[in-house]
Amino acid sequence: MQFERLNPLDGSVASSAPAMQAADIPAIAAKAGAAFPAWAAQGPNARRAVLMKAAAALEARADAFVEAMMGEIGATKGWALFNLGLAASMVREAAALTTQIAGEVIPSDKPGCLAMALREPVGVILGIAPWNAPIILGVRAIAVPLACGNAVILKASEQCPRTHALIIEAFAEAGFPEGVVQVVTNAPADAGAVVGALIDAPQVKRINFTGSTAVGKIIATRAAGHLKPCLLELGGKAPLIVLEDADLDEAVKAAAFGAFMNQGQICMSTERIIVVEAVAEEFAKRFKAKVETLAVGDPREGKTPLGAVVDAKTVAHCQGLVQDALDHGATLLVGGETTHNVLMPAHVVDGVTQAMKLFRDESFGPVVGVIHARDEAHAIALANDSEYGLSAAVFTRDTARGLRVARQITSGICHVNGPTVHDEAQMPFGGVGASGYGRFGGKAGIDSFTELRWITVETQPGHFPI
Repeated sequence: MQFERLNPLDGSVASSAPAMQAADIPAIAAKAGAAFPAWAAQGPNARRAVLMKAAAALEARADAFVEAMMGEIGATKGWALFNLGLAASMVREAAALTTQIAGEVIPSDKPGCLAMALREPVGVILGIAPWNAPIILGVRAIAVPLACGNAVILKASEQCPRTHALIIEAFAEAGFPEGVVQVVTNAPADAGAVVGALIDAPQVKRINFTGSTAVGKIIATRAAGHLKPCLLELGGKAPLIVLEDADLDEAVKAAAFGAFMNQGQICMSTERIIVVEAVAEEFAKRFKAKVETLAVGDPREGKTPLGAVVDAKTVAHCQGLVQDALDHGATLLVGGETTHNVLMPAHVVDGVTQAMKLFRDESFGPVVGVIHARDEAHAIALANDSEYGLSAAVFTRDTARGLRVARQITSGICHVNGPTVHDEAQMPFGGVGASGYGRFGGKAGIDSFTELRWITVETQPGHFPI
């Protein structure tokens, strides 16, 4: 049985994929569990070699990835190729980590006791990836777990099953043993049952999930019933603070990129621009001029920086947030009519306050609110007035001041004089609060996907009180 993903622009069939059921999951998990021991026993350089081949196999599928992302989620070619480039970098970084999965010898108070802390693979890791940055996030869900010696199951998004399946095809071509890398695709109506069966499978030992906070809570609750650890990278409402001594042109460029790259459909997207009152009017003037140059159009034509959002529900949600803000006294600086149901232009709303939904609710679309702050302290308080805490940014010409402010913002990530959207394979990536817990990336990923064991060797005769 198959299910179809329709192109959000014209309703044509973008892809077709197997509509797996919950009943299919035990066999898939058993296959992964059976494949795990041999892969775990591979030496670090053997694992590295296969991962390097996987990176090359991903890059060789560039045209297929562009076609799949354009068709399934309305992505621009530029966004698809950026996804592919960073994803390949993530795989190569994972390959480099294979010889860094190290332990330590710990001094023991017991005479003749050699005490060691060793990191070992966990077993089968379930990775659940979303649609918005599908190659990056699909690869991130599996690359470091594989480097650590685990088997993986990638639960593909219902909105981009072909894109996620291409990842697994590339990894399979690289030479991973049968069963070590698998993908699960399912129709939207079956998502809850399929994910539940995957979490329940005894072979699955840990889960990493990237997606909405609401779904993350469901997954964490289900996993807690089995005492299975989760790594959750969830929603965001990233603030970008502009202080009175900021380079306004740099702040404008970073804010526009952070708010509207991929139509604002990134977990790190700038959703709140918090500007100190002394420069608020001038910032708004320059920001409005910049955003008005960001045209929206059919991504298949490749003529505009903004493409389609993923579905009409996103448009309705964003329009609702904008209207609520306007009803409560905000001003629309930039906007426009949505065409073809999903070609929504960039929207900038000035004068957003804490009483408006746009201040608190994640838009995940081409909408950003500008909030006025009295001073630095007020800006920090506004930035922290959110359940989310993934990414943040602050702009100031005083680097020491910027670092001081960054240390006061409650978020997993903060950039001084840089955009809220920034990702690199070797960096610890994750949030706090409703943005989740745990870290992807670099050595932090090793901790997420290994067990730390204490092992001792006695080298002298024992002396015991009984």
